Amino acid sequence: MRRSSSLLTRLAGVAAGVVLAAAAVLVAALPAQAATLSQVTGFGSNPGNLAMYAYRPDGLPANAPAVVLLHGCTQNASTYFTNSGWQKYADQWKFALIVPQQPSANNANSCFNWFETGDTARGQGEALSVKQMVDYAKSTYGTDGSRVYVSGLSGGGAMSAVMLATYPDTFAAGSVIAGIPYRCATSMVNAFTCMNPGVDKTPAQWGDLVRNAYAGYTGKRPRVAIWHGTSDTTVAPLNATESRDQWTNVLGVSQTPTSTASLPAGTSLEVYGSDQVRLYRVSGMGHGTPVDPGSATEQCGTAGAYFLDTICSTYRDALFFGLNGGGGTPSPTPTATASPTPSPTPTTAPVCVTASNYAHVTAGRAYQSGGYAYALGSNQRMGLYNTFYTSTLKQTGPAYWVIGC
Repeated sequence: MRRSSSLLTRLAGVAAGVVLAAAAVLVAALPAQAATLSQVTGFGSNPGNLAMYAYRPDGLPANAPAVVLLHGCTQNASTYFTNSGWQKYADQWKFALIVPQQPSANNANSCFNWFETGDTARGQGEALSVKQMVDYAKSTYGTDGSRVYVSGLSGGGAMSAVMLATYPDTFAAGSVIAGIPYRCATSMVNAFTCMNPGVDKTPAQWGDLVRNAYAGYTGKRPRVAIWHGTSDTTVAPLNATESRDQWTNVLGVSQTPTSTASLPAGTSLEVYGSDQVRLYRVSGMGHGTPVDPGSATEQCGTAGAYFLDTICSTYRDALFFGLNGGGGTPSPTPTATASPTPSPTPTTAPVCVTASNYAHVTAGRAYQSGGYAYALGSNQRMGLYNTFYTSTLKQTGPAYWVIGC
């Protein structure tokens, strides 16, 4: 009996050792952290009384980009983070998400106060609170201050325009979804008029409002993407055109598109300048963020209230921001020698060709890099490299093409 008991004891010890070893292997196989959207406190003086949430995917490298997401009215940080599809690409391409939240104490409908002058001026209110969140992410998470972007829906879209106008030295690009031009309204009284039917101003008038937001600023301005449903009855589609006028004027490009394209779900795309401004119009879509649930690379999001099953705007914006691959889309290598060559003086009448970006590349008028087409010689970005994007190129010299004619 003593031999049997001793054997059982040894067997039990072996079994326990196997269990502990298996548990150790399981623990080692788990990620060091399970990335979640988490609230952050103590990020600054926070004059706008906003809440800060942040998402850092597992394996986030040093100097990663960061995207600020601004929810719409009646929403919160968690809702927008969960349904917009941004987590998918943050995980895939390794960038941080900063998600401000508007408490109902600031606004009964939890709207960002895009119409209050105290919250839409540089160095004040809610605009400064969002800027402090970006600064916190840079100092605490090690994000790259030169690769910060902003996107928002409705009131958050209008607030996205606020951030681009007041902090052009902070944001490299932004996206305004079903939003409103900067400083269309200066109080709640005229906010509703801006929403519907909208306000018509000249491009220069709109542009002056942005320029006055940071008077004397002469640095680089952020690129802007604008999204709007053609059947939006909450924020009239006129706002998309007026936003286009505002940002093209600020960036110094024509209000005539340099290229157009037809995308899925009845979406049209107009590109202005050398891809400095984009305007997406989603045919028949109402008020909300365009999403396209599914597992394909270009699909994202969850359909629901104000998340409309059409096209994944987040995927298009992530590419526009240059976030794919975790380091952004690299600038194409010029075909000239190491020393820069100025644009040649044409010796003959300019040649203009309108064709798809794919056809331009095939014909040798352009080349592709990172999924985009670039004009040969000038290296101007023409948009996505495919058969749907159409561009007009002008030849100004041997092997030298520019956008437009």
